[in-house]
Amino acid sequence: MEFSDSKQLQVLQGFLFLLIYLVSLMGNLLIIMLVTVDQCLHTPMYFFLKNLSFVDVCLISVTVPKLILSSLSHRSTTSFPGCVCQVFFVVFFIETEISILTAMSYNHYVAICYLLHYDAIMDRTVCVKMVAASWLFGIVFGFLYSYGTFSLSFCSSEHCHSSCDVPSLLKISCSMMHADIDISVNAGVLYGFLCSVSIGFSYVYILNTVLRMPLSQGRSKIFSTCIPHLIVIQDF
Repeated sequence: MEFSDSKQLQVLQGFLFLLIYLVSLMGNLLIIMLVTVDQCLHTPMYFFLKNLSFVDVCLISVTVPKLILSSLSHRSTTSFPGCVCQVFFVVFFIETEISILTAMSYNHYVAICYLLHYDAIMDRTVCVKMVAASWLFGIVFGFLYSYGTFSLSFCSSEHCHSSCDVPSLLKISCSMMHADIDISVNAGVLYGFLCSVSIGFSYVYILNTVLRMPLSQGRSKIFSTCIPHLIVIQDF
């Protein structure tokens, strides 16, 4: 829904979100550039972080520029094909990000609980396969959500908002049965739940290992690595 009917407030909103978008964009691109250029950062943890930053850039670029453009031009409608693309890419990048966050938790688990075997377990091939699987899961769920949503019949050829999402699209659907999208949503919820359980188990083992460590300095280093990851998961 529009933030306000006032054109002045819409312009203010557009510039505010433009500033936030540029800051987020520059921050993530800086992370990607530093990890790529600095040879010391060519480790599994930073490899996952670089991919996570790239996904963040893609995710915010799907909806925020359209929101900014709508606020500045005072036009909030989105075409039906635009809605199809937006739903696909939003779900695609969200599921990919969840998968990468899960892979990062497993990386922390191996690095802390199996330190001596870390290099053998988390080699580059394994890391690439985990990231590739994350992108694959994203594509699968993006297709499922898009197909489930747009296989329905709609009473209008245009969506009245600058940002398309599945619940609001269902409100303008003429179809009484939503079996396909219900299956897709349940599959997505189940996958998210399994990822959350996997992350939870990883940090239970990590906490158990950390509490048995005699040196407080080692504990503080581990916490400084894991806490930012947990904050991202909680915010997500």
